[in-house]
Amino acid sequence: MQEVVERIEPVDDRPTGFRAVLAEFWSYFSENHGAVLGLFFFIGVILVAIFANHIAPHLPNQQFRDALLQPPFWEAGGDTRFLLGTDAIGRDMLSRLIYGSRYSLFIGCIVVSISLVVGVILGLIAGFFRGWVDTFIMRIMDVVLAFPSLLLALVLVAILGPSLINAMIAIAIVQQPHYVRLTRAAVMTEMTKDYVTAARVIGVRSLRLMFITVLPNCMAPLIVQAALSFSTAILDAAALGFLGLGAQPPTPEWGTMLAEAREFILRAWWVVTFPGVAILVTVLAINLMGDGLRDALDPKLKRS
Repeated sequence: MQEVVERIEPVDDRPTGFRAVLAEFWSYFSENHGAVLGLFFFIGVILVAIFANHIAPHLPNQQFRDALLQPPFWEAGGDTRFLLGTDAIGRDMLSRLIYGSRYSLFIGCIVVSISLVVGVILGLIAGFFRGWVDTFIMRIMDVVLAFPSLLLALVLVAILGPSLINAMIAIAIVQQPHYVRLTRAAVMTEMTKDYVTAARVIGVRSLRLMFITVLPNCMAPLIVQAALSFSTAILDAAALGFLGLGAQPPTPEWGTMLAEAREFILRAWWVVTFPGVAILVTVLAINLMGDGLRDALDPKLKRS
């Protein structure tokens, strides 16, 4: 009788493929506790923006004429109907802050999307073709960088006209050079590697080589830049709104809310403080999250 010996090999439970990449990313990202806190706060802002209609106690532009400049509920004269008080024309501050998160996220998404897409295309062209094309594109970017970003945005909005859409276009143009320069530098580094030479030898076309072969290997620094630019876009939009060149009243955008509350800063602190705090904590959370992305995606910062 022949005995059959079965070999039982240990099963490797480690994740593979995309799961392995995701697990590795989270292991590095989670080491930065500030980044994790920023991520959860940012997710909270997204949820608040999505469910604003259900969370906000009142409509953002609903006026209560019997409650002008009502203080927060914990102060003398406060009302539990208005937890964070009301503004000069009786609108609930909490409701306007909640709805204002929609505008801030909308601004960040549109600005980053426009500047990222256009910047990546221009950076790819400059780094791939080099020569006079590279020189022409980069000199234009140098001219844009020569101006202070907020000043240039102010000029562009003054030319286009004050509105939220024009403010987003101006901010996207101002942020453009950072993506172009970053993409160009990454592409120039990748073009010297063997896999690009091999792709050229087998006859891969230029467009496929640029967008399918080279670009995916340049995305890590671009993702970090996009995260950090998101907070910059919110700040710049708030600054333009504060100066009256961004979102126009009665839009519940945080910068516009600050502009409307300037004259009440001494006798109604809440109408200025709460929009400012909303901008501060949101931008801080996004910056902390960007630092965590940099730590997780930059191979130079990873452990050996």
